[in-house]
Amino acid sequence: MDRYEKGKECLESIQESSVEEIFKDLEDIAPDLSRFVVEFPYSEIYTREEVDLKTRELCTVAALTAIGTIPQLKDHINAALNVGNSPVEIVEVIMQMSAYAGFPKAINGIVAAKEVFYKKDLLPVNE
Repeated sequence: MDRYEKGKECLESIQESSVEEIFKDLEDIAPDLSRFVVEFPYSEIYTREEVDLKTRELCTVAALTAIGTIPQLKDHINAALNVGNSPVEIVEVIMQMSAYAGFPKAINGIVAAKEVFYKKDLLPVNE
């Protein structure tokens, strides 16, 4: 299997959309960028066996919260749920980012999580 197919298989296994749907906004301006994303993080990083997808997605949620990348954060909150993380785990990871990235980014992350949880009928979040 080539890098693109390997990455596509991984990405589509954790998202609810096809690669074509996920990257449709890049199609007419930077189609190679979507290929790069599929071939590198999803083929070369996400498929490594040393860390499971559940942990990888929590790490990604933390990183995207810290840098404040909300559209991608919502996608990865959804993916984190799809690979077995609970809403409580996701909220805890985002809250922990308040100590490292600041309260505004943690609050924005929680608001993004709330939007994803609302769409999936996962509110209120209970332990």
